[in-house]
Amino acid sequence: MRIGMLGAGRMGGKLGTVFAHAGHQVVFSYSRSEARLKSLARNAKHEARAGTPREAAESSEVLLLAVPWAQVDDVLHQAGDLSGKVLLTCSLPMNEDDTELVVGHTSSGAEVVARKARGARVVSAFSTIPSEVIDAVFRQRTKKGPRPNVLFGGDDARAKKVAADLIGDIGFDPLDVGPLKAARYLEPFTLLVGELAYGGSGSPAVAYRFERFQE
Repeated sequence: MRIGMLGAGRMGGKLGTVFAHAGHQVVFSYSRSEARLKSLARNAKHEARAGTPREAAESSEVLLLAVPWAQVDDVLHQAGDLSGKVLLTCSLPMNEDDTELVVGHTSSGAEVVARKARGARVVSAFSTIPSEVIDAVFRQRTKKGPRPNVLFGGDDARAKKVAADLIGDIGFDPLDVGPLKAARYLEPFTLLVGELAYGGSGSPAVAYRFERFQE
């Protein structure tokens, strides 16, 4: 699958790298440093390359939006028309101090992204895991036994199938939470995961799994 990364920070860099290692063709884009994009592509190998957001959008079937909330408008503008594209978003609608959500209750960051990127098939995915756990889960993906979950939600069935496949490809067990408006719950849950990951003295490589039991 051809995947364009709109954002090359911790999440974009880690996810793009493991996507490439899982056999996908990845374009890294949107960084203050072109050298960082080229370094990510070089280290990811497997035909990964650096490009502009427009090049990432035009050459890819799937895009992953992984930028700070204040940069969403800029990167979407640079990417251009995303009509028909599968757009996964893990960009949380945080304030400039990164201390609280600025969208919630009656909407979500993912729903705002869908309104901004008109015509794109938006799925909220990957926001509920810390970047530090991605490599560890990917390395253990071939082991038998339960996998940690990644929650995702969206309104387009085909886009959600793409998201689920990518989640599975990198070692997680996809758990569909329903329509895109479920991101109103996913995004606050992400803050809880962040508190568990970064609020103590232990490793931030935190994962989670939900189990359903028979009554």
